[in-house]
Amino acid sequence: MKILVVDDDAGLRRTASLILENEGYDVATASDGEEALARAAEWLPDLILTDVRMPGVDGLEFLERHREAGGSGRTIVMTAYGSQDLAVEAIRKGAYDYIDKPFSPEALLLRIRIAEEHGSKDREIRRLRKEIRVEKRRGNIVVASAGMKAAVELAERVAQHPTTVLITGESGTGKELVARLIHQASARADGPFVPVNCGAIPENLLESELFGHVKGSFTGASRDRAGLFEEAQGGTLLLDEIGELPQALQVKLLRALQEGEIRRVGESTARKLDVRILAATARDLEADVQEGIFRSDLYYRINVVRVHLPPLRHRVDDVPVLLQHFLDLYNESLGLAIEGFEPEAVKALSGYSWPGNIRELENVVERAMVLSDHDRIDAEDVPEAIRDPKASLKAGGGNLSSDELSVKKRTWELEKHLIGRALEVTGGNRTRAAELLDLSYRALLYKIRDYGLE
Repeated sequence: MKILVVDDDAGLRRTASLILENEGYDVATASDGEEALARAAEWLPDLILTDVRMPGVDGLEFLERHREAGGSGRTIVMTAYGSQDLAVEAIRKGAYDYIDKPFSPEALLLRIRIAEEHGSKDREIRRLRKEIRVEKRRGNIVVASAGMKAAVELAERVAQHPTTVLITGESGTGKELVARLIHQASARADGPFVPVNCGAIPENLLESELFGHVKGSFTGASRDRAGLFEEAQGGTLLLDEIGELPQALQVKLLRALQEGEIRRVGESTARKLDVRILAATARDLEADVQEGIFRSDLYYRINVVRVHLPPLRHRVDDVPVLLQHFLDLYNESLGLAIEGFEPEAVKALSGYSWPGNIRELENVVERAMVLSDHDRIDAEDVPEAIRDPKASLKAGGGNLSSDELSVKKRTWELEKHLIGRALEVTGGNRTRAAELLDLSYRALLYKIRDYGLE
């Protein structure tokens, strides 16, 4: 992410730059508002950290002129401690947040990361709005396979009810897309959709981010702040990666779900909620419950209806449709004119196991489109590790690739074979097949659907 630091204090510019660069951010600086306007127009930063009081063009004027010029980067203003009026005025003029000076590296990085998280969600929303007009799609989800159709149909049915939904599936399978579909198909579609990654926020700050806090409740709490539950009031809150919640927060989340109210950190009175809760995870929560990692009472509270998304390797029928989707998407966003995929390229891409699921497929398509010298993507534009894994293995001197060594990625082939064999031996009796396979009946039903063995 590109961050522009604007301040007339050279020492502060240098300090902030070091803090941010050490975290891997790309940083540029400007000494006043006029220079910042020129730098922002040229460099197009994703986020701007600017002082309010500066000679010449100050922070407030910079905010106005930056917005008038079409600047889209989020802005965090730096104010002297106690200058609340200036901070409020900056927010009114379009700033995303503010931070009091002097600030600690931890406080600065927290503000940056929260802004980065929200900014990435905004970009995703804009990307989703550019979804192609394909017949085989539901809402914003491109789908052709039986397993994915069943998942989307279930999501659409449950959307009309206030039921808590647990969305499960491997990373990259589209869990947040399904959550957005549920929100958009519900009576809350006009309200906010607020996603939060429970594994991306430091544990010591997670309670404050979820429930909010009052001024003085802990060091650095310089003002009252609403949490994400309140931000989602009247809409939907997605608790992504809910399996990463520490147990202390699991107890407080369960209480909030049961009582329909929350308390900000440091506050004695409860606040009523009007929020639809969706949860998502790539973890096996049933196993986590057995191991004592995840509370069973919370698990049963969020798992009222479960929508499971099969991995891409189990939904091969979706690959050609997704290829066309990403082709149209990147032709538009990158200004390209690739006409399509040659049959051999489609065959190679459809035969790969896709451990990174749809996210990995999208990256491969974008790379092929950018690097291709042809009007159509052919097999040579597909990475060798995908096009011919065995040849790639030999070229590596016999060293197994990470995909070849992955038990998780290879076990599905054996599992599908064993399930098919058990159904054959039992004449389709799923209860008996579950016993032979040493699986629960419910687990067998999920796997039958995922493998397309109905």
